[in-house]
Amino acid sequence: MSDSPKRPFLYVVVCAAGVAPDVGTLISAAQDLGWGVGVVATPLGLGFIDQEAVEGQTGYPIRSAWRKPGDVRPLPPADAIAVAPATYNTINKWAAGISDTLALGILCEAYGMGIPTAVLPYVNSAMAAHPAYGESLARLRTMGVLVSDYEPHPPKSGGGADRFRWEEALELLAPRLAVGG
Repeated sequence: MSDSPKRPFLYVVVCAAGVAPDVGTLISAAQDLGWGVGVVATPLGLGFIDQEAVEGQTGYPIRSAWRKPGDVRPLPPADAIAVAPATYNTINKWAAGISDTLALGILCEAYGMGIPTAVLPYVNSAMAAHPAYGESLARLRTMGVLVSDYEPHPPKSGGGADRFRWEEALELLAPRLAVGG
């Protein structure tokens, strides 16, 4: 039996957004701090990332669908969760308690399990102007979710990728955790 401490495990929930292909930046930053990392992608988010590269980097399969009863759990339990990038759709569904994908199910359940969770929204300013978006972010904050202060990018620009700070998820989580803090 090993006397070494258990390595903390981070779930990175990836949504379908233009910056998603760069998720390896967050994975590397977390691994550099001693985290094990597993990726959970929304069904559409799966198409935005290089599945083979991400699985090679983490050493775990990407999860995007529910397991069948009796299937082995492919990821260790999460000690923390980073939702990056988080889309308008995922933020609003999560805040409303909708659990129609594995990613949303994990996020909804994390609240009840007390798992520290950080979210890095990636939305355009037209979508962010909708009242539901602000209300959803406010609800997530009241649930204890750590929300980035990322400024929405202009619509139809594909912009903001240069301002998307993947490491901010770890910075937000650090005060709640012993690793990286």
